[in-house]
Formats: sequence, C-alpha cells, structure tokens
Amino acid sequence: MERITYQDIPDGMFQKLKNIEDFINQSPLNESLLKLIKLRVSQINGCAYCVDMHYKELKHINETELRLSSLVVWKETPYFSEKERAVLNFSETLTQIDNTPINNEIYKTLEEYFSKSEICYITLAITQINTWNRLMKTFLFTPGNYKVSM
Repeated sequence: MERITYQDIPDGMFQKLKNIEDFINQSPLNESLLKLIKLRVSQINGCAYCVDMHYKELKHINETELRLSSLVVWKETPYFSEKERAVLNFSETLTQIDNTPINNEIYKTLEEYFSKSEICYITLAITQINTWNRLMKTFLFTPGNYKVSM
C-alpha cells in the first residue's frame, strides 16, 4: 500500500524533478546508456518501482533480454562494452558512496570514453535516479503498473 500518493505530493515537486530529467535527456548521452544507469542503480537500491519502470523502458527501445537479465552481474558477462562498463562501475561507486572521493582510476576510465561535460551529465543522471529511488522507497509506489509512454 502506498504511504504517499500522487495527490499527497506537494505541487511542483515532481515537475521540478522532471525538469532535471528533461535536461539530462537533452544531453549528448545515448538514451540506452542513460536507461542502463537508471536500471542498475535502481537494482542496487532495491527500488522495485524503478526497476519495473526502467526495465520496461529498456525493453521498449529494444534492449535484449540477455543484457537485461545479466545487468545485475554485468562484471561477470561479456555483454557490455568497455564504455558501458566504465559507466556501470562509476554508477555503482557513486550509488554506494562512502566518505572518500571517487577513486582516480574509476574517473580516469570514464575520461577514456567521455568528455568532462558528458561526465557531468552522467553524474547528474546517477544522482537523479538515486533521488527517485529514495522517494519511491519512502512513498511505496506500487511496482508493476508502469506503462511506457515514449
């Protein structure tokens, strides 16, 4: 049962977050890469609502079942490019952040594939999905009902 419904959310709160989503989506980053970030971070955070949403969105843009089912164990599979691996590693590190700066090796790997501007967008995308995960885990929106409207 939902703790907080759409009707309970303060006016403008979700719209402000959606504005950030729009900003990220207008970046030069690939849609599939952004959605992989969202799904992997949501898996790490155990956010059922967001896992359902981003799984369905990736299926909608023709992501393979093999890659989707293997995302949780991406390090042990050959299905992800080195560029995707750099982003997934960074996504996990930033999501499971501790009291130390991001490791230089992880950052340097990102620099092999992305400009500083793109790294900024990636960082924002990771922090944004972490925000959504924490909201959904607090509000307890019911997973399974999301319909892709792209």
